[in-house]
Amino acid sequence: MKNSKIAFLAILVIAWSCGPKASEDSMEELVEVEVVVPDNSLTEDEKSDGWMLLFDGQSADGWRAFNGDTLPSNWIIEEGVLKGLGATGGSDFGGDIVFGPMEFEEFEMEFTWKISPGGNSGVFYHVVEDPKYKAPYYTGPEYQVIDQLGFPEPLEAWQSLGADYAMTEPDYEGVVKPAGEWNTSKIIFSEAGSSYWLNGKQTVSFVPYSEDWMTKRNSGKWNDFPDYKIARKGLIALQDHGDPVWFKNIKIKKL
Repeated sequence: MKNSKIAFLAILVIAWSCGPKASEDSMEELVEVEVVVPDNSLTEDEKSDGWMLLFDGQSADGWRAFNGDTLPSNWIIEEGVLKGLGATGGSDFGGDIVFGPMEFEEFEMEFTWKISPGGNSGVFYHVVEDPKYKAPYYTGPEYQVIDQLGFPEPLEAWQSLGADYAMTEPDYEGVVKPAGEWNTSKIIFSEAGSSYWLNGKQTVSFVPYSEDWMTKRNSGKWNDFPDYKIARKGLIALQDHGDPVWFKNIKIKKL
């Protein structure tokens, strides 16, 4: 469940009189009330602000295999969570899925996730579908999701949790949780300035299409992927990297 707290001011006025002299006292009491917002739902304020859910906790409507028509068998709905079983991933022909009905350009996206011990996954955007692309990472930037504390191999900084994968190294100090615990993440993509967030902390910031961004785009890993980031809008995708992963509270709004 998502919890939010609303504080309100209760004003209690106590008045009395004694003999010929009357006195009146005022007392202010601050009371904090917890309001529980169900998982996979939007508040009225969020709806008014343009947010939309990509997963309602009950069905996988809108989600399908990358370059496919239906949801692959390695993704299921379990207790209000979209779970990747990790049964078919770990290669270019893995079971990655996309939210197929809509493309997004500039946006703000939030999602809640947890990863299995030693696990690896990711969230992509601006993904382009075509038979010549074997996976979303051929074209789409990635918010790195990984077991930072328990991954079985040493991680380069650009591979780490909350990174703009192979582009911008993250600062995740103080907000990393062990595998199996829920995390909240956010992606803000705007040409004026973009950022990734993990458990309330900004992990990276960058300016898309800037000189620095283009230098990173045209060096290193992406030399072997000439169509990486060819599109300025595209699909949202979730990665099956061969490890169990869980997602909920996936919501987005266009900027």
